[in-house]
Amino acid sequence: MANLRKIRSHIKSVQNTQQITKSMKMVAATKLRRTQTAFGPLRSFAEKSGAILAHVCGGETDNVYLTPHPASKTVCYVLIVGNRGLCGTYNTALLRYLEELRAREARDCILVTVGRWGRDLIGSAGIPLRRNFEVSDTPKADEALQLADFLRALYREGEADEIVLVYQHFRSVLAQQPCHKTLLPLERPESAPPPEGVIFEPDRASLLESLVDLYLNNSVHAALLEARAGEHSARMTAMTSASDSTEELIAELTQELNHARQAAITTEISEIVGGAAALADKE
Repeated sequence: MANLRKIRSHIKSVQNTQQITKSMKMVAATKLRRTQTAFGPLRSFAEKSGAILAHVCGGETDNVYLTPHPASKTVCYVLIVGNRGLCGTYNTALLRYLEELRAREARDCILVTVGRWGRDLIGSAGIPLRRNFEVSDTPKADEALQLADFLRALYREGEADEIVLVYQHFRSVLAQQPCHKTLLPLERPESAPPPEGVIFEPDRASLLESLVDLYLNNSVHAALLEARAGEHSARMTAMTSASDSTEELIAELTQELNHARQAAITTEISEIVGGAAALADKE
């Protein structure tokens, strides 16, 4: 009987775990849909703003964000990790990718992190942590603007000569791939002459400055949303796998319970038959 109680207790524990994993899967799926809804239009808008920037940027310009520093000595990595774990290898794969980038880098490195996961692990990477930003599960424009303003200041003031975003590229719901993208200095777009008769108001330099800021803000926001979409999809996949595993474990434990119960019944019948036979012998 003690063995039966132990198996029943184990089944109950696994069922409770299954309820948790299914709930987390549903929550992750809801967050993923919300993030994808925000990410799609923003990515298109960022691409269009880049095309407009190419028209306005034609010719020489003194814009600080389009001008590389004379001597590039320091690179700043902006590592966008998840807000929590239980999402498979999503976060650890990013750390390995960052270590590979750093191993190939001869310049000094500083680090800006985005997300709440693994601060102790990130600190052990040996890169000086400049600042940590916390963003929501579906990053808003004001959160992206705060990060973009800080990165612009790092570049403008010469604390970093290159700023590189490191995050998970959202390939599909089932696949994410670590990637990096140089945010600053901006790659000077190929000069595309504006249509004839275009008048820049108030002037080309002022308009270019506004467009550069818009493009940077959109690029940062798009990276944050893409990273969060990858996190939610990775967690949804991990919880799906965990739920399937609990189903298999419950089936195995139920079979084990049936065998134990059958053995107990067989033992009881044997004892009854043995007792009846003993009484018959005495008579």
